[in-house]
Amino acid sequence: MLDAISNVLSFSFYEGLVFGLVAIGVYLTLRVLSFPDLTVDGSYTLGGGTAAVLIVDGVHPFVATLAAVGVGLCAGLVTGLLNTKLRLPALLAGILMMVGLYSINLRVMDGANVSLLREVTAFDKVADFLGLRTGIIEVSIIVAFVIAVIVFLILNWFLRTEIGLALRATGDNEQMVRSLGVDTDKNILMGCAISNGLVGLAGAVVAQGQGFADVGMGIGMIVMGLASVIIGEALFRPRGVARLLLAAVGGAFVYRLFLSAVLRWGMPPFEPGDLKLITAALVIIALAVPFVRKKLRHEWMPPATRW
Repeated sequence: MLDAISNVLSFSFYEGLVFGLVAIGVYLTLRVLSFPDLTVDGSYTLGGGTAAVLIVDGVHPFVATLAAVGVGLCAGLVTGLLNTKLRLPALLAGILMMVGLYSINLRVMDGANVSLLREVTAFDKVADFLGLRTGIIEVSIIVAFVIAVIVFLILNWFLRTEIGLALRATGDNEQMVRSLGVDTDKNILMGCAISNGLVGLAGAVVAQGQGFADVGMGIGMIVMGLASVIIGEALFRPRGVARLLLAAVGGAFVYRLFLSAVLRWGMPPFEPGDLKLITAALVIIALAVPFVRKKLRHEWMPPATRW
């Protein structure tokens, strides 16, 4: 029993670190920019598929992973351009990119999936460097932890700079920031690009960890990211940039731990096929709690935003 619990905790810790990148990406667009970006579902697969194809073609896995970040940046940039230059609503721009990226991902992978079982991945390189056996969870945790720490340090520094403060202010009050002479369109483009770059990075790491990239691997990523952000905010009540980033990763860990426990031990009457339903229910409940609290205190609530 203890071994089973240890395995679940270890695997959930690894997944929390990797999917924490997705959660941070969703946090940047949804919370920082107030930009509901659905591109995530497509850019996650784009990053995984790009890394897988490059590795199969003989490219170094670290270079392939960086390429995945690049294509994610480009996907987010296009979404931002649709919103800022063509004046499409953020939600519609994200939906269009998500739909378009499905076909692009099929083109990139030249099919529905790409196998990496016989290829050397970043996990294999790290295992060889550390003298460890490939395929063990410890190597996966080390790789995911190092990537998460690097991303955390860069974002924690960036969001405190003048450009980062302008980015955060754009989401809080875009009209005020524009009145001060700041180009808010550039901030939106930058935020969307960084967000999807992180999501593409997560897709590349997951594809190498699981040994394949699949065209459907990104389905539900936006919901997973949103659930992680909401759970992290509810549990940790963060204040400040560093704690907000840690809360997003912590929320991803709690979310993946819950799903891993359900898959391993079951939760009657739910079955593994009900995981998407459970996730949707968790998000609905988490979003409804503030409204219910205010209703019980007889406080006025404005109508829901429709973007």
